[in-house]
Amino acid sequence: MTRSRTIEAINEKIRQGNVVVMTAEEVIGLVREQGPESAFDQVDVVTTATFGPMCSTGAFLNFGHSDPPIRLEKITLNNVPASGGLAAVDTYIGATDVSESAPESYGGAHVICDLVEGKKVTLKGSAKGTDCYPGKSVSREVSLEDLNEAFMFNPRNAYQNYAAAINLSSRPIHTYMGTLLPDGSNITYSTTGQLSPLLNDPYLKTIGIGTRIFLAGAQGYVAFNGTQFKTDVERDDNGIPKTPAATLSVIGNLKKMDREFLSPVVFKGYGVSMNVGIGIPIPVLNPGVLSDCGISDEAIKTNVIDYSVPARSKPVIATVTYAELRSGEVSVGDRKVKTAPLSSLRKARKIAQILKEQIQQGEFFLSQPVEYFTLDHRVKPMVEGGEDA
Repeated sequence: MTRSRTIEAINEKIRQGNVVVMTAEEVIGLVREQGPESAFDQVDVVTTATFGPMCSTGAFLNFGHSDPPIRLEKITLNNVPASGGLAAVDTYIGATDVSESAPESYGGAHVICDLVEGKKVTLKGSAKGTDCYPGKSVSREVSLEDLNEAFMFNPRNAYQNYAAAINLSSRPIHTYMGTLLPDGSNITYSTTGQLSPLLNDPYLKTIGIGTRIFLAGAQGYVAFNGTQFKTDVERDDNGIPKTPAATLSVIGNLKKMDREFLSPVVFKGYGVSMNVGIGIPIPVLNPGVLSDCGISDEAIKTNVIDYSVPARSKPVIATVTYAELRSGEVSVGDRKVKTAPLSSLRKARKIAQILKEQIQQGEFFLSQPVEYFTLDHRVKPMVEGGEDA
């Protein structure tokens, strides 16, 4: 008979103050020593976390109506263009939008972080003017407090097993994976390995639409699968995808976020991105869930791909474990190559610990997904034809 527990039962333990929570790193030793069947009786929730660059990030904002009212068509915030394609005074600003006056050093990620930090930003908007919205221009200094709504909505976060990067060309290249030195002189990677949410739930048994999460200091939710979501993939014996796979769309209240878990980042020659902190609780519903959470960096492998190849499909140069990546160097052929993370393990550990304490203190309850994700989802390339440069 398979032993199990429900999310409702775990939430009741949270209410009673006797829930047992461990971080994904803490649970590895328990599972290794006792096995998932015995360990099942000793832990109810496992907290996972990641903190790193997530380009597909942004925020919806509502400014309220001016007098006379205006339907904003062209919008900038601190000289960063935002979408004018929504209703009158709604906008979406993406983390990778860049400033018209300082494109190399300031963008949407900076605007969002400035707002979270309590700073005022300069709103400038223009329109043609209509009978119902006669206004043609506005200029205001606005803060997060001035906005009616401000919520983060990120179409693609928390990538499952993103590949590491190397450059085998003879010149340095500048990418969203950082600067890659020529002749395979360095490797960068951007996953927190054994702490990473979707590596602890490789088949998405517990994470789905409606899962409550820690999002940059606020309580947010998984809104949908992320873009480029891929679950029809080849997997290893532990169920870990051998290539980048699942992603999450997430949503949360920007007004409740903490600047410590959001930060803009500028990559030379590429542009602006945003470091985002995400924590996801894994309810230990059965020993199988705990077995998935017991995986360590030594058992999680990822590919190293050559970013110097200007094609959609890039060659795999090596396959390495996260333990090797975290050691500071890996073997590629007969060479030792230095490695560096773009993600912050220190911040991820802090998020996992904070989430653990919030659950223990009855401040964070688990939510039952309203829908789970399918395991047969594929990613299509852009259609062929037209002109490419």
